[in-house]
Amino acid sequence: MLINGQIREREVRVLDSDGTQLGIMSSHEANALAEQKELDLVLISPTAKPPVCKIMNYGKFKYETIKKEKENRKNQKVVELKEVWLSATIDVGDLNTKAKQAHKFLTNGDRVRVSIRLRGRQMARPELAMKVMDDFFDILKEVAQIEKRPLLEGKSIAMTLAPVVKK
Repeated sequence: MLINGQIREREVRVLDSDGTQLGIMSSHEANALAEQKELDLVLISPTAKPPVCKIMNYGKFKYETIKKEKENRKNQKVVELKEVWLSATIDVGDLNTKAKQAHKFLTNGDRVRVSIRLRGRQMARPELAMKVMDDFFDILKEVAQIEKRPLLEGKSIAMTLAPVVKK
């Protein structure tokens, strides 16, 4: 942001520190007015016609914007992509164990990628692996929604699940 003497515009619209409009004046006059009030002249909207400047305490303004950015970063939830590997010949008990792990990931707000690697003769029957994927999703359908459907990619099948958004 340009402040005080850095503003080279011929005419600017000036706002007072409380937000009231002081009108359109030359940047030199606006700078003198800001110095008279012992504040800074800050260019807040350079693309407007004429550009808009505000008389304010620039140090305080900069401090508050940095403080807000830090607060926003602290409150931000980073969504991770967790991965669960299955087998085309997985048994019911093992499938339930993997589903319990995926359930934990989904309730924490993370997305889950479910993968099956097809080996040897399993490549001839990918529909068996697709059935395992469908069974896995049926177990998790209360807490998950399919973000990316199961798809055969080379020797593996992958699907992505996202947590259900509650209304």
